[in-house]
Amino acid sequence: MYVFRSKVWCQILCLSLSANAKKPQLWSHDNVNFPLELDITSEGLMSNLRSLDDIGKANGGNRAFGLPGFAASVDYVVSQTAKLENAKVWTQNFTEAFSQFKSIGLRVGSKDYKINFLQHSPSTSETGISASLILGPEGTEACSRDGYENLDVEKNIVLVGRRACPDGTTFAGLVHAAAEAGAAGVIIYNDSPFMGMGTLRGRTSANQKLIPAGLISQTDGKALADQLSDGTAQNALFQTTQINEPRISQNVFAETKTGDPANVIMLGAHLDSVQAGPGINDDGSGVTLLLEIFKSLQKYDFKNKIRFAWWGAEESGLLGSNFYTGHLAKTESDNILAYLNFDMIARGYFGIFDGSGARPGMGGPPGSEILHKLFLDAFINKGINSTVPEKFAGNSDYGSFIGRLNKPSGGLHTGSGYAQDPCYHRKCDTVDNINAQVLTTNAQITAQVISILAMEGEKRIPKSCRFFNRT
Repeated sequence: MYVFRSKVWCQILCLSLSANAKKPQLWSHDNVNFPLELDITSEGLMSNLRSLDDIGKANGGNRAFGLPGFAASVDYVVSQTAKLENAKVWTQNFTEAFSQFKSIGLRVGSKDYKINFLQHSPSTSETGISASLILGPEGTEACSRDGYENLDVEKNIVLVGRRACPDGTTFAGLVHAAAEAGAAGVIIYNDSPFMGMGTLRGRTSANQKLIPAGLISQTDGKALADQLSDGTAQNALFQTTQINEPRISQNVFAETKTGDPANVIMLGAHLDSVQAGPGINDDGSGVTLLLEIFKSLQKYDFKNKIRFAWWGAEESGLLGSNFYTGHLAKTESDNILAYLNFDMIARGYFGIFDGSGARPGMGGPPGSEILHKLFLDAFINKGINSTVPEKFAGNSDYGSFIGRLNKPSGGLHTGSGYAQDPCYHRKCDTVDNINAQVLTTNAQITAQVISILAMEGEKRIPKSCRFFNRT
């Protein structure tokens, strides 16, 4: 009996000592190396991506909002984080408009054209719209009713080129303007060689009038525009049907139990893909970066709380991050020290969101320039001097952290152009689309930056930079 009790007390004592064992400090000025960086490996990053790719393959080829692949992606992130000791994990439900195409087609004259659907486009009848195809205004004139002043598009189909509109939208502004001018449908041609996809939701006002719309390639669009440039109309048949209904989506959060709750560093990446493919670069790459850094942080002691967010329904218009920032209490917002965004980081160039404002239109809220310099210094520290400044264009989940909360923001992006990722928003955005070296470099760079922010972010980014500005 005595021996038994001794063993029990010994086990209790050992467990107590283990639980209270001091973890190594994440980083200090005395250490020129960053231990967290050394913990991030290509093997770990790619393992998550292979799992996400398998989820896509098992669920209709995608991980999109409102579909089984997204629900499986949520389960995967929760399963990887909830089991960790220094982890508080939760989900946030929100209901948004879901859109899924059932059929789409375009014929001009006797020729059929390949056409992609635009999410949240109204449907035509099953037989479609039979009308004249009219060349619409050029430039930003296509974004307003006034641009159609000298064009008769009443009950016809309008052809316009893709462009950013002054109201901050891309597709929705073009469709709304044509609808106000009386058009029955809109065909938008892309601004890059591949087909592309898009949505009519996001920053679109719920009161804006919309009409059936679709997206064709730049090559086909320019050829049609040349044919229509003399004012001669061509007969066209455009048909599209979609499911448009409310569905529940989720944001997933994991934060460290330790760390100062009055100084929270947030990192975010969107968890959903487009319906056309599994989205392994866009944005499985950001998803796996967050997962591996969160796992590796478990080994260390640090000063500030770190919160990770995997956003839902980004591809439908930044809906998850907008819901989060729109329902955040003022005290919770004030506790956020900075937000870092990672959307497409596994191909192309090494891009840093430019919070410095060195180039017109590039800067973020005060404190963003500090984040930019941390990333820039980390690249230089790794021997990489050729980085690209990325503009805060409002087209990823940092948007509402800047526009609504006015938070210092930063992060990485490797480009979404055809030259950087020919599989952007396409079926081929699989695990085979990943450049593991680029991904690993970006993840290790982020580990350096997080190490500094976790230990002394409140010193680097002063309290005066935090300003709550909910609108």
